[in-house]
Amino acid sequence: MAASANSPAKKRILTGIRPTGALHLGHYVGALHNWIDLQDQYDCYFLIADYQALGDHFHEIDLIRDSVLQVTLDWLAVGLDPEKSSFVVQSYVPEFAELSMLLSFITPLGMLERNPTLKGELDDLAVEQRTVGFYNYPMSQVADILLPQAHLVPVGDDQLPHIEMTREVARKFNRMFKPVFPEADSLIGRVPRLSGTDGQGKMSKSKGNVIMLSDDEKTVTKKVRGMFTDPNRVRADTPGKVEGNPVFQYHDAFNPNTEQVDEFKARYRAGTVGDVEVKMALAEALNNFLDPIREKRAYYEANMNLVEEAIMDGVGRMRKVAAETMEQVRDAMRISSYTKNWK
Repeated sequence: MAASANSPAKKRILTGIRPTGALHLGHYVGALHNWIDLQDQYDCYFLIADYQALGDHFHEIDLIRDSVLQVTLDWLAVGLDPEKSSFVVQSYVPEFAELSMLLSFITPLGMLERNPTLKGELDDLAVEQRTVGFYNYPMSQVADILLPQAHLVPVGDDQLPHIEMTREVARKFNRMFKPVFPEADSLIGRVPRLSGTDGQGKMSKSKGNVIMLSDDEKTVTKKVRGMFTDPNRVRADTPGKVEGNPVFQYHDAFNPNTEQVDEFKARYRAGTVGDVEVKMALAEALNNFLDPIREKRAYYEANMNLVEEAIMDGVGRMRKVAAETMEQVRDAMRISSYTKNWK
């Protein structure tokens, strides 16, 4: 496969995901639908960060191995195109780890300790999971962005501290040695956040409050029927609350029939429609949305050689970029060769 996106006229994007399972509707709304548009405008590198997944899943290697393929299948199924963009498995490009190590030598410990995302995630881990590798994963994320010399990084608001840290490290390296790295800008799209189907805030596969992109029709319908609605609405003729109601969040995100959605909202507030009717319309909308994704996923599952080809082609392109960047880094740091001045 030849990547048509690799053009000097296009700015380069790096974004990705940790492989800890297949992807769900929250991933689609929060990232994937935006990536699909970006791949036509930018030189995109989509990273499967398996090294970083080891931070809190070190004893679940089989999960990570399977998830690399599941994530790739989901990417292909939703319409990410390996002809336009590069799919990259982090561990297949050793320069990610090399650059992370070199940059760690010029990064103050306090910069990591101030990172709010890291602090929050450390609080959620058991003591035995707080390894040096996990503590250092923001440094790995910095290297992820700087190795391809990315200009833009699509992120949610909660990831902005990582981008600012990357910019600080890039400035320091360029100042200490010589200019190598661009200071990547964040690219924040309109990201509607979906709550879990249980109404308990963030989606989590461990909580089982997600609808997977790979769920079949029966499973989707069952999950929708069990969705949280307005807990104070005990009867269909009781006026209900639409705001913060997961069923209507999903309608807004996935039901293209906006007239139907608006009618449901008005009737729900007035107490003239039951939860079952609203949920069954949502199940239909979700299954209509997922049907072409399921079809493409089934095609690639039956042709796993194409999945492998998508990964290896992207890795090959990334390796070329990585080699060029690391040559610049080693030359700037004067560690490219200790012997060339020997007589």
